Amino acid sequence: MAKFQFKELIVTAPETARLGAGTAEGDRLSDADVGKIVKLVGDSRYNLVAVGDAIEGVIAAVESYTADGYSIGSVQVKDRKEVTFDGLQGTPGTGVVAIGDYVVAGTPVAKGTALSAPVRVCKATSQAAAHFNWRVVSLGTAGTGAVGTVGIIERVNA
Repeated sequence: MAKFQFKELIVTAPETARLGAGTAEGDRLSDADVGKIVKLVGDSRYNLVAVGDAIEGVIAAVESYTADGYSIGSVQVKDRKEVTFDGLQGTPGTGVVAIGDYVVAGTPVAKGTALSAPVRVCKATSQAAAHFNWRVVSLGTAGTGAVGTVGIIERVNA
């Protein structure tokens, strides 16, 4: 019999938002960026994170049109997300996470490059992410929290 484990869960509707670094065509996001972690960077606008940034949401969809010169899409800011563990905040690629650990953005995939695995997250070792708490709720089938294994994180206090 298979072991019960939390899975990715989207109960609430994602929020519509402007996306990207700016209004120039090279700053806009595309379908290749769906599933990537974002942070609020401007008025009604999210952009991709850098390693160690607080997780404020995950891109759920990107539309083919623009508004005010920005990409338009939807961002999941609650619920659960499947992720790949990437070690510790200060040393991505080394260390393990455990159930209940809070996480921040791990090594990101470049803008415009589609994900080949779930986004990477690191165990938070700084309190800078305290207002955007996502924590580990499942270590996945590997059950170790080791770098490169897949598990589930959940937004708390959202």
